[in-house]
Amino acid sequence: MTKSILSLLWALMAASVAAQPLTTPRFLKPGDRVAILSPCSATDSATVGGGCRILTQWGYRPVVAPHALASHHGFAGTADERASDLLWALRDTTIRAIFCSRGGDGAVQLLTRVPLSEFARHPKWIVGFSDVTALHSAAVSAGVMSIHGSMCHAISSMQGADTVSQTLRRLLAGELPRYRVEHHPLDQLGTATGTLVGGNLSVFCALAGSHVDFLNRTEPLILFIEDTGESMTKVDRLLHQLEIRGVLSRLRGIVVGRFSDYRHPENGFDDMYHMLNYYLRHYAIPVSYAFPVGHARLNNFPLIEGATVRLSVTDSGTSLEFLSP
Repeated sequence: MTKSILSLLWALMAASVAAQPLTTPRFLKPGDRVAILSPCSATDSATVGGGCRILTQWGYRPVVAPHALASHHGFAGTADERASDLLWALRDTTIRAIFCSRGGDGAVQLLTRVPLSEFARHPKWIVGFSDVTALHSAAVSAGVMSIHGSMCHAISSMQGADTVSQTLRRLLAGELPRYRVEHHPLDQLGTATGTLVGGNLSVFCALAGSHVDFLNRTEPLILFIEDTGESMTKVDRLLHQLEIRGVLSRLRGIVVGRFSDYRHPENGFDDMYHMLNYYLRHYAIPVSYAFPVGHARLNNFPLIEGATVRLSVTDSGTSLEFLSP
């Protein structure tokens, strides 16, 4: 197949993604079966067992995927094994949600093995963050909402009793959160409504232009970003990738989450927020800084990917309200 034909096929798939309406998976009920998967890096039995314990306390029946505790070159099994687990969890009609054990690396390997049609045909909540952003991007590209939220390690280490875990528990049951956070000196004021997408910046930027890139969507978007272990120089490069693609000029608003484990100051900027603000201040859209989402157990509140939200940034604080589902 020639390169030009391949390019045309990718363009046609991206166009279909952009026009795809979004489906809300059914919220959970007591007694529902929930699959625990390890689509990324290898994990351990304590992490998976802890997640099972908390989900059981919440009234669900966790089922561990066949390869959830496998190990292969640092991943939780081969790409084929992890993809087979995801396909099993999607296709099993008795499973109502998919809970990821941890992030790390490797979720992108599944995206050539699990067609978007599988996400669309079996809409169910996928819960996770960090590297799981790749699965969220695929799900939203297929027209299915997803949950950017805590995984097994976080909920088990906090015994499921912290505010973040309890917010996730209520969300799974259908209670939509409404967030209010303190004003940050770098906030850009304004109000916007749009479809919420985002997550780990380096992960979703790596999907740029593919058929699983949720930034292909053409409706008004509000983007949230977070990352860990990435230098300010790397994040600068990723931000400009979004600018070159025309993404930043299309956004209605931006929610800047937590950036952790990086060296600063760097290149004359005190920290990541000051570097981001140096560029984002030129866009006449609301931007909220230090939103509690990212790689911090007590500051990683769940967000619904693909939901319609209203973002309001004022001099008294930021509010994020879910208008759908």
